Amino acid sequence: MSEVAVSKGIPRPLVKTNQAFIVISVLLSWITGQYWILALPLAAGLSGLIFGYNPVIKLAARLLTKERSAYVLEDPEQQQFNQGIAVFCLAAGLLSFLAGWTVAAYIFTAMVAVAATVAILGFCIGCFIHYQWKMYTYRRKQGNAQ
Repeated sequence: MSEVAVSKGIPRPLVKTNQAFIVISVLLSWITGQYWILALPLAAGLSGLIFGYNPVIKLAARLLTKERSAYVLEDPEQQQFNQGIAVFCLAAGLLSFLAGWTVAAYIFTAMVAVAATVAILGFCIGCFIHYQWKMYTYRRKQGNAQ
């Protein structure tokens, strides 16, 4: 892999910090009943998707003690996919709380909190979904080519 490709990865501690920020925000919103807290990770995630600038990751990057390349690097495309899922769930959860659809709100926010927690522990649900989607599209292309 070229040096340019390697340097474009996202250090794992930054990814885990973003995931922890999502989990903490969801838990705080549940505990306090202040559902606007969900807007914080939502705004950070949207900024990352639209502008390529996630303020949580940029802030946490200042705390890295080694060169970026010294960390395990996560695939930016994969992280964009995962962030898209998180943004969808956070937006759906926040909008559901605002609409008074409490059950839907808790389902969406629980899904994103569980996925982020499981990712912190080492299994990325979004990565699994992304891989399955890539395999599905590959098999479809192979079937059409014959």
